[in-house]
Amino acid sequence: MMIETDVKTADLCDDFAEKLQVCYLDFKSYGGRQRFSGPVSTVKVFEDNVLVKRALQTIPEGHVLVVDGGGSKRCALLGDRLGEIAEERKLSGIIINGCVRDTAELAELNIGVLALGSNPLKSIKRGEGEENIPVAFGEVKWVPGQYVYADEDGVVVAETPLQKQS
Repeated sequence: MMIETDVKTADLCDDFAEKLQVCYLDFKSYGGRQRFSGPVSTVKVFEDNVLVKRALQTIPEGHVLVVDGGGSKRCALLGDRLGEIAEERKLSGIIINGCVRDTAELAELNIGVLALGSNPLKSIKRGEGEENIPVAFGEVKWVPGQYVYADEDGVVVAETPLQKQS
């Protein structure tokens, strides 16, 4: 289920400020798509991307995977191969409270990818973490099933899908 991607976060804030949570982290955009939106799916990991890969292989088309990586910049939780899985499965985007790598390749993919930064070091592979739970970072509580909207201006989260007022 693809959500309308030409909705601007600024317009949503103008029309629905009281219904939105605004993320206060300064993400960098690494994917080929600047604007993306969709239902939230979550994983919580720390320097281990096994559950990130599993989520990318299993969450529904059109969803946005929100990865709470604890804000660690010591390794990457997503690279080109995981990005390709997300693109092949027609996910809308990935938001990572952590780092990515293979940034030139990620930029070629038709998905949104937001992260705190990049790091060439790969993560450990222990499979530790939690899936499909509420996570909190950037002053937002990310709840599976809520809707996230991301663009050049920022990231906002709503409990239900929103349409710009005409």
